[in-house]
Amino acid sequence: MRLNLRPALLLLILLFSLGAAAHAPRPTPPDSSYVLALAAANRFLGAWQTGDLETGMVLVSDHARHAQNPEKFEEFFSGRGGRGFEITRGKGNRGRYSFPVILVTTQGSAVRRRTSQIVVVNTGKDDWVVDKLP
Repeated sequence: MRLNLRPALLLLILLFSLGAAAHAPRPTPPDSSYVLALAAANRFLGAWQTGDLETGMVLVSDHARHAQNPEKFEEFFSGRGGRGFEITRGKGNRGRYSFPVILVTTQGSAVRRRTSQIVVVNTGKDDWVVDKLP
């Protein structure tokens, strides 16, 4: 008589993996300032994606605006071809967050991915602006 241990082994693996998942540390849920900072980063990157310089400039801090040549802003927002972005979990505190981003652009059939980060700061009254462009 031959025993088939495969179903029992699969069940045992499943139980162990569920137990490990239950004890894995869960990330701390973001606070409301994190959500507002993430929303500002998304709005800014959305303006970049659509080439909307005017909206993008409204979302830039005075510090970042004065640190860059105005032509650099126009160059950043201009461009041909498709654009997209990926943004991942940010780090920071209630007044300043940094989000890793990947800017994806196409020119013809070529796809370019540029890794960077965007820094968003609170200027008061839940008003968030980009303090460092990607």
